[in-house]
Amino acid sequence: MIGRLNHIAIAVPDLDKASELYRTVMGAKVSAPKEQPAHGVTVVFVELPNTKIELLHPLGEKSPIANFLARNADGGIHHVCYEVEDIYAARDKLKSQGARVLGDGEPKIGAHDKPVLFLHPKDFTGTLIELEQV
Repeated sequence: MIGRLNHIAIAVPDLDKASELYRTVMGAKVSAPKEQPAHGVTVVFVELPNTKIELLHPLGEKSPIANFLARNADGGIHHVCYEVEDIYAARDKLKSQGARVLGDGEPKIGAHDKPVLFLHPKDFTGTLIELEQV
């Protein structure tokens, strides 16, 4: 059901510092920051040959990333995103097998302007999973 790894998201306390680290130390192509008010984050994408790293920084005090950073001051891996062909079919199959979809269960438009859903980390060995329709 799941396709390729789309990205790994890392919450960072300092977006400029993290971007510069990937750009200069790691030699990666790094996008400009893009605010995502609907998700309460500012994102930067680090392009890799086989996937992307999504750097997440809080946008406002109510950001879920602000809560994550309050518990993990240095930042850390926030979620893993897998591609799916049909997000509704994937959601329905996962729910029928006992997986919990976060929120109201309906896909939202994510940072790549595609439908996404998040799955409860307690159902996936402590890992927050994002599904993105390709």
